[in-house]
Amino acid sequence: MNGQTRVLVVDDQPNILDMLTTVLRFHGFAVSTAATAAEAVAVATGVRPDLVVLDVRLPDGDGIDVCRRLRSAGLTAGIVFLTARDAPRDKVMGLTLGGDDYVTKPFSVDELVARVRAVLRRLRPDDGDGTAGVLRFADIELDDGACRVRRAGTPVPLSPTEFRLLRYLMRNPGRVLTRTQILAEVWSCDFDGGSNVVDTYIGYLRRKLAPYGPPVITTARGFGYALRTGG
Repeated sequence: MNGQTRVLVVDDQPNILDMLTTVLRFHGFAVSTAATAAEAVAVATGVRPDLVVLDVRLPDGDGIDVCRRLRSAGLTAGIVFLTARDAPRDKVMGLTLGGDDYVTKPFSVDELVARVRAVLRRLRPDDGDGTAGVLRFADIELDDGACRVRRAGTPVPLSPTEFRLLRYLMRNPGRVLTRTQILAEVWSCDFDGGSNVVDTYIGYLRRKLAPYGPPVITTARGFGYALRTGG
């Protein structure tokens, strides 16, 4: 597993499909797409996504029926419906048949990303294999209780600050974290230094991890940093 959460976006409007694909990939998700009900079922069966963003109105069927078919096939992924319908009856039907949330068009992309993250948190609150205190990303393992990090089975010596920084990144795999967020989490809100301290410690952490595997900390220029594989 490479640490990326798999999201399938299903919508027959190319502009919405392209926009959501771009936004979700920017936020670190591995995105697959489909434009019809039949394609959605086929892609979901092959990819086994962690979450599906599913338009209710599709050219060859109904998204609610797609949801029903996916649940019948044993897919446990989160499902966020995306639709122009806002009648309470439609919402209740979609959620009753196995949907997890319902976003009405027009919508804010920030709101949609927040809903996606909220559903994923509800579905897997441990964010891992259920082992208390142990975080894993790609070939990196962080044991919080023992304050120990291994990469590819080899111990990686980190300072307490480097350890806290890596832990914060590993608790948010794929997510772009701003310097302000990192300062607040790793150094606490009363830290009065400049934001370059984040850049400095990111550099330290990259150098500590580099001998044991490929780069996993990426820079989102003008935004912050994210833990990702494949560049």
